[in-house]
Amino acid sequence: MSRLLALDGRGELTTEHAELVASSARVSLRTVWRWVEAGREGRTGPVQRERFRITDELHARLAACSGNAAEVHRDLVREAERARVEGKDVPVVPSLATLHRAIRLDLNPGQRAALSGGERARRRHDVHLRRPRQWRNACWEADHKHVPVEVLLDGDLVFPWVTWFIDCATGAIPGAAVTPHQPSRDAILAALRIALSRDEDPTGPYGPIGGLPSLVRIDRGADFLSHTVTEALGHFAVPVQPLPPYRPDLKGTIENLNRCAERMRFASLPRYTHAPSTRLRPGARSRHVDEAQPLPFAEFVRLLLEWVTWWNTEHTSQALEGRTPLEAWRADPTPIEDVDRELLRRYTLADDGRLRTLTASGVRWHNRYYVGEWMHGGAEVGTKVRIRFVPHHDHEIEVFDASNDRYLGLAHPADEATPDQRRAHRRSKDAEKRRLARALAAASDHTNNRYAAVTEAEVPKQLGTLSAAEAERQLARAHLNDAAELALPDLIPPDAPPDDWATPASLRAKCRPTTPAGQARASDEEADR
Repeated sequence: MSRLLALDGRGELTTEHAELVASSARVSLRTVWRWVEAGREGRTGPVQRERFRITDELHARLAACSGNAAEVHRDLVREAERARVEGKDVPVVPSLATLHRAIRLDLNPGQRAALSGGERARRRHDVHLRRPRQWRNACWEADHKHVPVEVLLDGDLVFPWVTWFIDCATGAIPGAAVTPHQPSRDAILAALRIALSRDEDPTGPYGPIGGLPSLVRIDRGADFLSHTVTEALGHFAVPVQPLPPYRPDLKGTIENLNRCAERMRFASLPRYTHAPSTRLRPGARSRHVDEAQPLPFAEFVRLLLEWVTWWNTEHTSQALEGRTPLEAWRADPTPIEDVDRELLRRYTLADDGRLRTLTASGVRWHNRYYVGEWMHGGAEVGTKVRIRFVPHHDHEIEVFDASNDRYLGLAHPADEATPDQRRAHRRSKDAEKRRLARALAAASDHTNNRYAAVTEAEVPKQLGTLSAAEAERQLARAHLNDAAELALPDLIPPDAPPDDWATPASLRAKCRPTTPAGQARASDEEADR
């Protein structure tokens, strides 16, 4: 257009010029001459039609009303009516249809979504960049995934959690751990231990995938940022990159894995709670979900590990040029740094930093003594030792020599309760919860029943090992409580009152019938008076 105006200003514009522009722009010759005429008048853009527009004030009102245009329109009508009554200038109020049309024209989809859903809804309409393709073990991403599937564990229905790592370059899963409750540091360390240690067994779920990464990218969860996890990775000089909160787009690889796992595996399992039929109305549950037989926890873990194997060895991706993650991993010539198993066992455990003395009773930790088979004839009493442990796993500890940091062996509680005592204690606690009927106390007791993270298809061990003495004390206390509750104070009714008392018939019916001894006692009392 500027070229046509320049030719017209010099008087060199001809029909041939206009026809050439019309042919290239695929418009008529008359349209080109209208453009030239508009340029002579100083107008180079389309004519703006006068219409109602969304101002900053209206945008703020819409945000205050969560995007409810009808409520904003009612406010505008009320303000106009108030101004008319007070004799002020009456503002022009558009119709509701005009307001809706202005919202569609002046606000983009992200802004409209933010009116009702907030900043999180607006981010769904953002365009995100992709990180450049890297090499294997250049960066891992880690996350927790809440599995919306009810599984059976110890007679209760629980929702498992999966903690796993993924290699960003190849999409391979090097390690995962499953817990029947919300995971914490122990689940992360268990998954990390599996991911760092490579297993060359081709039949395993991970195969040769693993090694030391150059970077681990996580979100700002308190458990992932805990001192134990940071220290465990710091021993291997692996930096941890915490991401800003509410930015799942910055760890898109692990978020895509979570989404694929739910659609490809979890949605096909029984008791899946996110099926469309279970979300017909708030609070409603599908009949087929309630009637379906839940999977045992060990069976769920087995199916999940089978899916992990399928993901690594059979699942192909367009981003990997039609290869599986395992094929992409093996085709990458980047050297792999393996971790010594001794160092792996040592540094993926928590250490409280205290020195302890090996005595004839064992090693004392948390007011309990721990013993191991290696202590019988293989350890000297008085040796200074350090202990390392998995958080919340007080059923066993690992003991190291404090002088040279040499691994000595495992140790277990010396007074560990028997399985029968633990079951009886658990039944006693459940009975007490039912009697008290306190929802908050019941929830607290349920939360305290923690289980160890598992990496194989097996029943998880319950954490918080109970000693034999503690089990006996709890059972004795429960027995006394039961006996006190079984006592019925009104089992033996009281004696009947004297006949000259004004006693209601309802109360007299609850008394024992008067015996001759009772009548004699009543006559003696009357004589004394």
